[in-house]
Amino acid sequence: MNVLLIKGTPKSAETSVSLQMAQAFVETYQVTHPLTEVTVLDLYADEVPLLDEDVFSGWGKLAAQLPLTAVESRKVERLSNLVDQFLAADTVVFALPMWNFGYPPMVKAYLDAIAVAGKTFRYTAEGPIGLAGNKRVVVCEARGGVYSSGPAQAMEHTSSYLTTFLSFIGITNVQFILAEGLAMDATQLPARRQEALERARQAATPLAVAA
Repeated sequence: MNVLLIKGTPKSAETSVSLQMAQAFVETYQVTHPLTEVTVLDLYADEVPLLDEDVFSGWGKLAAQLPLTAVESRKVERLSNLVDQFLAADTVVFALPMWNFGYPPMVKAYLDAIAVAGKTFRYTAEGPIGLAGNKRVVVCEARGGVYSSGPAQAMEHTSSYLTTFLSFIGITNVQFILAEGLAMDATQLPARRQEALERARQAATPLAVAA
């Protein structure tokens, strides 16, 4: 089994609840699946090219069988490697915080990188069809407020967006482990943070065992 752990936060494991949750899941997964190989992709430390002029120019040149510049070649090759890495994983684990109602910018950059026609989806006369459905995705998400219910629910653009994106590329086996309200009531913050983290860890155990 191949697990791809994607860190979508610039914070360290000591300060990031989402990363602590994801690491707890992976550690449990490894106990129940001893032969598991874990690959870590840090979106804030590893190169994730933005879709810029170099990339679009490089893709156009590839299609026309024209030579690429060194910069175009590097970026296009890196994007291709990211897609191959994603497709090779049996289980993908995301560690993601909610920032200002959405995910951090490098998470969007990564999703742009793996949305590639002919690799993760293809167009047909009946519409697009996802090609990456033979995998499981676990999302460990930390939120400062409560967005799964109540008046702030309409401002949630994280799990709903990611679910739609993954469905587009064919992945419907998606499970979310949420830690909410981490920034509510400063006097209760330490207890709330610990309680949310423990709930997430407890949720991670059966998910890993059932994988």
